[in-house]
Amino acid sequence: MAPDLRAAQDFYRAVLGWRFRPAHVSDGFSIGFSDGVPVAGIGALSPTLSVPVAWTPYFAVEDADATAARILERSGTVAVGPLSFGTGRAALASDLDGATFGIWQGAAIPDWGVGGETAPAWLELRTRNAFDAAIFYGEVLQWACDQPGCCEVSYVEEDNHILLRHGRQTVARLHSGARAEAPDPRVRPRWQVHFRVPDLEAAVKAATALGGEPVGDTSPDPGTRGVTLRDPDGALFGLATSAVPAPV
Repeated sequence: MAPDLRAAQDFYRAVLGWRFRPAHVSDGFSIGFSDGVPVAGIGALSPTLSVPVAWTPYFAVEDADATAARILERSGTVAVGPLSFGTGRAALASDLDGATFGIWQGAAIPDWGVGGETAPAWLELRTRNAFDAAIFYGEVLQWACDQPGCCEVSYVEEDNHILLRHGRQTVARLHSGARAEAPDPRVRPRWQVHFRVPDLEAAVKAATALGGEPVGDTSPDPGTRGVTLRDPDGALFGLATSAVPAPV
């Protein structure tokens, strides 16, 4: 959600090469496409709402009301909804440590997902305790179940984090160490989305020219290079690209 929809579209079009189309779910909402594949949605933030601009991941669920009940049962917070929204039902919630996320029930745009060549590269959760968070999200969103389409959850000992895989794709990483009262939003509990780009340096240069700001490097694995940026409205997001081998 952004205060100026057109300005946000111009920024992400220049940085990520997206093309935008109006969405059917609501007026003042558009979908960003990369090579014809839906990547993310940007909506116009009402001027009457005093909330920080941020990227928010939405997880697909079969029953928004049942999922909202599981969030509340496990001491999470449901701030908005579930409400009917376009072709489905949605709710905005936060986990035990205050990281914001959404849930979505209903028809989705075909090919929407995480981990593909043009889709968001991965989601990252910075939280107080990755194990507690994995249990919370696993129970709320029914990760690691025996139903078709469920995910695999695994612990990576050398980096002390948890991976969420869907098929052969790593779609999310959960890291411990965030602090609820930290003054820097980068170290408070939060979800961050990382978008794939073919040329990291060119994307960072374009973001900086339009008022964005690099705030740190991100290297989730030896085969990836990445950086975290802040857009002109203050929303944090990541860029990732395959690492280029050093010249011999």
